[in-house]
Amino acid sequence: MTPMTPARPLPLGDGPQLGLRERKKIKTRMAIRTATYALIEEQGYDATTVEQIAERAEVSPSTVFRYFPTKEDIVLTDEYDPILLEELRKRPADEPWMESLRHVMRLAVSIGLEQEPEATRLRSHLMVQVPALRSRMLESMSVTGRMLSEAVAERTGRERDSLEARVYTMSLIGGLAEISLYWAENDFKDDLRDLLDRALDVIEHGLPAKNT
Repeated sequence: MTPMTPARPLPLGDGPQLGLRERKKIKTRMAIRTATYALIEEQGYDATTVEQIAERAEVSPSTVFRYFPTKEDIVLTDEYDPILLEELRKRPADEPWMESLRHVMRLAVSIGLEQEPEATRLRSHLMVQVPALRSRMLESMSVTGRMLSEAVAERTGRERDSLEARVYTMSLIGGLAEISLYWAENDFKDDLRDLLDRALDVIEHGLPAKNT
């Protein structure tokens, strides 16, 4: 099996430079994620312990838990959410919402495939294979949904906690999660960007009639 390249932050735009403290935090997070992916490739998910991860990343187990509350979070958590929110806010105010969303999501997927192809595939594969990861993914989706609801509220003039904003954002997040599962279940044969476009088409236009 090809050795996994180190995980790294995925900047999407020209945001402000991070301070030394924030850079150290990101470096530590990346070291933990890289160690986790490598150990999982070597011995499987269930056999990989937090203690092993800490030793490989050269940090203490308490440091691992400080950055990631559970082992599942190490696999599922990435650096996308705050960056995506920032990028959405940079899009022209008069640009149709779905065009803004499609642009930012395609950019994020492309960077993930180009910079972390092994980690992107491994994460999707594990979500299919490990029930605990799927369960934790459902829990973490609400956090991403709340962040995205900020952008929805800003662009639509609704309250971020309105029923409409909550239903829309969670429908979107749930649909995007299904992309990764479908991709892995079908042996990664599809282009992830094409799957993203198909999912966003359904969210925007509804379920098309089946061709006869």
